[in-house]
Amino acid sequence: MDTNATKPWLFFDLVLVLSCRLACFSMAGDTLSAGQSLSASTRETIASQGGHFELGFFKRGIPSRIYLGIWYKKFEGEDIVWVANRENHLSDPSSSRLEFSDDGNLVLLESWPNSPFWSTDLTYRLPNSTEAVLRDDGNFVLREKSNPSSILWESFDHPTDTWLPGAKLGIDKITGKPKQLISWKNLEDPAPGMFSLSLDPKGRKQFVLQWNRSHVYWSSGLWNGKYFSSILENRSTYALNFSFVSNKNEYYFTYSLYNKYFSSKYVIEFSGQIQQQAWEDSGWVWKLSWSEPKLADVYSFCGAFGVYNEDLSNACGCLEGFKPFSIEYTNLNDSSGGCVRKSPLQCENRTYANGKNDWFLKMPNMRLPVNAEAHSAASARACEMACMDNCPCTAYAYNSNGCMIWEGALLNLQQLSDRGGAGQDIYIRLAFNELQSRKGYKWKVWVIAAVLTPALGLIVCLCICFSSRGNLNRKGEEASSNDLLLFDFNIELHAISDGINTGDTSRQRGKKEFDLPLFSYESVSAATNNFSAANKLGEGGFGPVYKGELLRGQEIAVKMLSRRSGQGSEEFKNEILLIAKLQHRNLVRLLGCCIEGDEKLLIYEYMPNKSLDYYLFDPIKAKMLDWETRKRIIEGIAQGLLYLHQYSRLRIIHRDLKPSNILLDSEMNPKISDFGMARIVGDTETQANTNRVVGTYGYMSPEYAMEGLYSIKSDVFSFGVLLLEIASGKRNTGFYNSESLNLLRYAWELWMDDRIVELIDQTIGYSSTASILLRFINIGLLCVQESPTERPTMSEAVSMIMNEHARLTTPKQPAFVRGRNMLAANPATNSAGDGSVYGLTVSIMEPR
Repeated sequence: MDTNATKPWLFFDLVLVLSCRLACFSMAGDTLSAGQSLSASTRETIASQGGHFELGFFKRGIPSRIYLGIWYKKFEGEDIVWVANRENHLSDPSSSRLEFSDDGNLVLLESWPNSPFWSTDLTYRLPNSTEAVLRDDGNFVLREKSNPSSILWESFDHPTDTWLPGAKLGIDKITGKPKQLISWKNLEDPAPGMFSLSLDPKGRKQFVLQWNRSHVYWSSGLWNGKYFSSILENRSTYALNFSFVSNKNEYYFTYSLYNKYFSSKYVIEFSGQIQQQAWEDSGWVWKLSWSEPKLADVYSFCGAFGVYNEDLSNACGCLEGFKPFSIEYTNLNDSSGGCVRKSPLQCENRTYANGKNDWFLKMPNMRLPVNAEAHSAASARACEMACMDNCPCTAYAYNSNGCMIWEGALLNLQQLSDRGGAGQDIYIRLAFNELQSRKGYKWKVWVIAAVLTPALGLIVCLCICFSSRGNLNRKGEEASSNDLLLFDFNIELHAISDGINTGDTSRQRGKKEFDLPLFSYESVSAATNNFSAANKLGEGGFGPVYKGELLRGQEIAVKMLSRRSGQGSEEFKNEILLIAKLQHRNLVRLLGCCIEGDEKLLIYEYMPNKSLDYYLFDPIKAKMLDWETRKRIIEGIAQGLLYLHQYSRLRIIHRDLKPSNILLDSEMNPKISDFGMARIVGDTETQANTNRVVGTYGYMSPEYAMEGLYSIKSDVFSFGVLLLEIASGKRNTGFYNSESLNLLRYAWELWMDDRIVELIDQTIGYSSTASILLRFINIGLLCVQESPTERPTMSEAVSMIMNEHARLTTPKQPAFVRGRNMLAANPATNSAGDGSVYGLTVSIMEPR
């Protein structure tokens, strides 16, 4: 009796609890109106009319970060499909709320600071009757209450990582802005990650997956009206109805469902894989219907220096000598951060000068990393030395395709199973410390020493004998020179470069001050058709430049020192001594020289696409420099300067960086040239002084032009000018009939007026990548700030260029914005008849 008597009271208590939960955690219906708000502290939500979706606050991470989002209501847990403030999380639940602002926009606020963390950000004032509604398709919309079909703003226009039925993925034709999916950073962080799914930016009817939103590593194949050519699984699907729409405002793909009891979504995982997930009412569990690409094919899936091995439970590991960049991210199954070295390389650690060299670890049966660079080395040993003598080189491989080297981070390295047999050997550069830590190191050293000691004694004896014999013939040999026409640089030069890169200065104290091929004047003349006018490429401050061709068909460029040049002899010698020691893919390669009597010539690799200024300032040719090409040129110049300032054996300041000194190879990759003005500074030196200022007007920093002080920050200033010129297509000194005086002042005025987009070269147009271009302009303005201490180093500049998520500071006023003649106040100004000012060379050369 007692049990039966309590049943009505238990039922009443249950109803009371449920009512309290509804009152505490849910607003009435699916609508948020003016005067209402959603609070994070009470976990208030609104739900779509059919109960499919819910909108409210959720937490992720440790410590907890608060986000406003939409999730499926019917599933256990929060299956998030949209996040409002993914780039700017909240942290205080007691004061976090969503409400309408005075202008009618929805805003997400915390009590302090009382500024919007997120907003619908409509620029016009909305009517007082505006309301926010969560619809049953998962779309959160702003609309006029009196006219529900009038949509003012919708979440479907701002997708995060999930594509729901009815939503659009495409490109706005008016703004160029894409509607794309961007992955979460990891399982606990909805911030934008490294991967995106979007329509092909080249205008083709296909989807592409991109790493860092720029590198395409997978495509769906073209749409033929029924299916995508590379997605065979979707040909026979019965549930999805895809369609492509193009009108005057936009073009996009959308899809709908045939079966009302079936639901589907596409999600781009933080791993970089796109997945189609589906469920039916009978299951209430998401099932994976399709995914692409395979994890092994996801670009940089294991990050820098990470190795993918599908035979292991944890597919990503680190190379020997490396450790995970972040244990926290690794525990979240996020390996995109990659691995870092346990010990710094010898060439990177200037304080570790104990003569213990880096070494190479053999990794067999590997799928080689991406972005290999071919090298002319003709043997495995020469290939190894080419990598060892180049500090940025991190690995090499030598196989039937020849020598390949890798600079910087290794990406997409995969350990293949023994069953495949398609792998190759790669040699990873490691620090000497890692060799010591290997098992059995000590006994191996003793064995090697026991074997090599007698051999070394024999070698020393032989060297003495041959040295004595060689001295008898050396006098006659020094007078001979190589025949340029017969020389094969691809085979022979690596042997010479072995001597150049050893750093043995004793080899430079003899009669020959450099180890480069020395060619006869007669053979150089024959290669250039007797320096004919038809072979002339251009003329600079030092003299003319000619194109030459060897008997094997290899093309070269020959720079001849003008006999009339009073300043050239020192610069000629300087260029030989400097460039012979430099090895980087973004520096022009010096192949040899010729010195006979008064004739002094330098032989370079031939650059078929001439120089950057040949295209940049020509309204017709500039169209060949699309934004991707300009971006690659900027990145290459930055990497080349970083090598000169930080990674080369000698710290070098170029002092004459300008468009005519940026040469372009057959693929429009940039190479810095013309080192006649360059200077070496010590590892600990920050600046130097000179009484003879040389360089080109418009590219020199103020402290150098006015006081003769130069440093690595002088090159940073020149790089900033160059970056602004590439972005705008305008010369820095091309504003003589304008009140802006120069490009720096013009850019600064636009920046201060919030009109910097007007600086973008019209031949590029305002494309979907315009935000990156505006970021580069910001970096350029940081580099041309008046004070050298305010400018970034090239290491910092490269970091800002390569990491588009890094925050940028606001630039300060650039130099040379106050007056037209920056040298007018300097009493040392000297006008010369050859177009030079105060030692400044004005080059009109069209380089090789």
